[in-house]
This record gives sequence, C-alpha cells and structure tokens, in this order.
Amino acid sequence: MDEITLRGMAFFGRHGHKPEERALGQRFVVDVTVRADLRGPGRTDDLRQTIDYGRVYAAVKEVMEGPSLNLIEAAAERICSRVLDLSDLVEEVETAVFKPSAPVPGILDGAEVRIVRRRE
Repeated sequence: MDEITLRGMAFFGRHGHKPEERALGQRFVVDVTVRADLRGPGRTDDLRQTIDYGRVYAAVKEVMEGPSLNLIEAAAERICSRVLDLSDLVEEVETAVFKPSAPVPGILDGAEVRIVRRRE
C-alpha cells in the first residue's frame, strides 16, 4: 500500500487530565501516515485524484488546537476519524501524538500514543 506521511506537525494545545495542563497548555507533535492506492494520481498528476495533504494538516490542526481532551489517545482517535472522512481513497490512517512535556515524576523525552485505523 502507498503512503503519504506528514511528519513533525507541531501544535499548541490544552489537552491533558490535569487542570494545569488545560490552563497552561503545551506543545504537541503529531505524525500522520495515510495509506491508499496512489497509482492513479501518480499517473495523472492530478490533485483531484489524490489525498490533499493540506486538508490532512487542517484536520489535524483542528483537533490539536480545538477543544481540550483528557487523553492524547482521544486526540489520535479523532484525527484518524477525520482523515478517514476526507476521501474514499484513504484505506488506513496511522497517527502518533507525542507529548514532550508529559507530567510524570521522572526523566523522559515525552509520551506518545500511536494508533492505526482502517476503513470498515
């Protein structure tokens, strides 16, 4: 299966279950891989026949900069759902939401949730 990947999209959001996470907000980094058969647009060079990654970015931005969620799992789920709704060409979406400032009592680079959703 062919892939379109948007890597390292950074957003400021107010997601988290702790009140200070929602009040102060923080940076999130998102990667999205869309899987589809891209032979048609590869042959025709026609944007109307592919998945417009500008629209994928806009869908991710809407979730990450939108209303607060308790869990990055919920953010990833909403992103996958919106991307699947963008085009019938999308067969599968993989989304990783990385939280660099995860509030844990220890040293780590951050926390990441990665999910894969397929068209049913």
